[in-house]
Amino acid sequence: MSEAFFIQLFASGLAVAALVGLAAWAKIARPAGPLDDSKARALFEDEFPDRRLDAVWVASDGQGALAKSGGLALVLCRLGDGYVARQIPWAQALQASFRQGRLCVDLADIAAPKAFLNLPAWPPKDLAA
Repeated sequence: MSEAFFIQLFASGLAVAALVGLAAWAKIARPAGPLDDSKARALFEDEFPDRRLDAVWVASDGQGALAKSGGLALVLCRLGDGYVARQIPWAQALQASFRQGRLCVDLADIAAPKAFLNLPAWPPKDLAA
């Protein structure tokens, strides 16, 4: 084995260590934490800046949220390390299946076909359809 081989091996090792250090420093590999009411509202306002939120329901496990905005339901659900946002008609959200504390919302989207939210009750009794 030649000296050039060892130099190249050492340089490759340094490059890999530098990339791992950069990823750790930039927090690239950290997943988003669970949602609370303020985080959910901030994400909704970021994704839908022109929408006014009438009400927000955050999943009990923090893995998603649903908001009413006029005639639309805005949905946040966990996908990978972050959250995806979709909008559907409010009537569709009201008709979503709710069994054993778990709401299953059909998003009709190939990238995120369904959203599952753990909620205490659905539909909400205090909000008219």
